[in-house]
Amino acid sequence: MKPHYQVLIIGGGTAGIMVAAQLKRKDKHISVGIIEPSPDHWYQAAYTLVGAGTFDFKKTRRDTGSLIPRGVDWIQDYATTILPNEHQVGTKNAGKIQYDYLVVAPGLVMDYAAMPGLQDALKTDIVCSNYTDPQKTWKVLQAFKGGNALFTQPSTPIKCGGAPQKILYLADDYFRKSGVRNRTNMIYATPGTVIFGTKEFADTLMQVINRKEIVLKLFYNPVQVDAEKRIVYYEYKKDTPWVPTENIHEIMGSDHLIQMPYDMLHLAPPQAAPEFIRQSVLAIPDGAGKGWVDVDPGTLEHQRFPNVYALGDVASLPTAKTGAAVRKQAPVVVDHIIQSIQGKKSHATYSGYSSCPLVTGYGKMLLAEFKYGNVRDSDPFLSKFVDTTKEQWSMWLLKKYGLPYLYWNQMMKGKM
Repeated sequence: MKPHYQVLIIGGGTAGIMVAAQLKRKDKHISVGIIEPSPDHWYQAAYTLVGAGTFDFKKTRRDTGSLIPRGVDWIQDYATTILPNEHQVGTKNAGKIQYDYLVVAPGLVMDYAAMPGLQDALKTDIVCSNYTDPQKTWKVLQAFKGGNALFTQPSTPIKCGGAPQKILYLADDYFRKSGVRNRTNMIYATPGTVIFGTKEFADTLMQVINRKEIVLKLFYNPVQVDAEKRIVYYEYKKDTPWVPTENIHEIMGSDHLIQMPYDMLHLAPPQAAPEFIRQSVLAIPDGAGKGWVDVDPGTLEHQRFPNVYALGDVASLPTAKTGAAVRKQAPVVVDHIIQSIQGKKSHATYSGYSSCPLVTGYGKMLLAEFKYGNVRDSDPFLSKFVDTTKEQWSMWLLKKYGLPYLYWNQMMKGKM
C-alpha cells in the first residue's frame, strides 16, 4: 500500500475491478489502489439459477486477489470516511490514503431493519432470498408442498430489479415438475405500477404471467413480515379502491394494511448505500435519491467534486442497478480520468444503458435492454438474428453459459 495514488477505487466488485483493469490497459504507469475488505468475489448474476437448482453455487465465487489487475495495489481494508476537500479516504486499519482521482464503487447493502420482522422470517424454513442465500432458495422450493407461494420486493432501489420475477417464473416451472403447482397460488406482489418499465418487454412478460396463471398484485408495498403468523403486511399505493383476490386469503386489516398469508415466501430485502456513503458529503442529502452518490447521469462525475466519480449500484442514476449497466459505465469513467490526467476533456457519456436477462422458465429467456427513460436499447447486431423481446432458448444458453464466461474472462480483465 502507498500513501498516495493517482486513482483510488473504493470497492473491489464488478465496477471497481473493471475500472482498474481498463485504466491499466489504457496506461500501465497509472498508480491505482483498490480498497476492498472481502477475500471473496461473487458472480451474483447466477444466483437466480442457483436458487432454481440449475447452476453450481461454487462456480459463482473466486478469490478477490486473483481478479485484482496486475500493477494494482489491493488494500484489504474497509473504507470508513471520505474527505473530498482533502482528497483523502479514511480506512479502518490503514489510516488515510491520498488520491488525485477517486472512484466510488462499494456496491450496496441489505437494509434488513427497514422491514420489521424480516430478519426473523429469513431464519425460518419457508422464507428465502436469492439476494442473501440462493442455496436456501433451492431447498425451500424443493420442500414446498402447496399453498400461497408469495414473491415480493421492497420499494427501495434494488440491484437487478428483475431478479424477484426470474425466480418466480422458475419456481412455477419447478412446481409443475414436482407436482404441487395444481395446489399452489403463485403470487407476485410488487410496489411497481407495471410488470416492467419498458413496454416491449412488459408485453411479453404479461403473456408469461397470464400463461402461468400467476396472481399479479401491483401497487403492493411490503412494510412488515410476521414470521410466526406467516403474513406479509402491505401498504396499498393505488388511489382506486382495493379489491381482494379470491382464494389467496388476503384481507385488509384495521390498520389499513393488506395482510397476505404465505406458505412459502421469497423476497428481496430493502437495500441501501453503505453507511459510510450515506453519511458522507458525497451522498444526496434528501429527496428521492437520498443516501446515494450524487453524480451527473451522463459523465458519472460527482456534481460537486470534479475529481470524484461513482458507478455501479451506489450511484444515483435513473436506471437499473446491474452488471450490464456497469459494463457501459466503466469506460466512461476511465475515459474521463485518462483525458483529465492528460489535460484534455472527455466527451464520453453514459446513456443509461442497462439490461436484465429475464429468465421466464427453464430454457427460456428474453433479454431486456434499455436506457434512460425506459427506452428500448437492444443491441442492433444481436437483434438481426434474434428477437430479444420474446422468450428464446438461445438467450437461456447465453444466460447460463455465455454471460458467466464473458464476466470472468472479458469484463473482469477490462476487455469489454
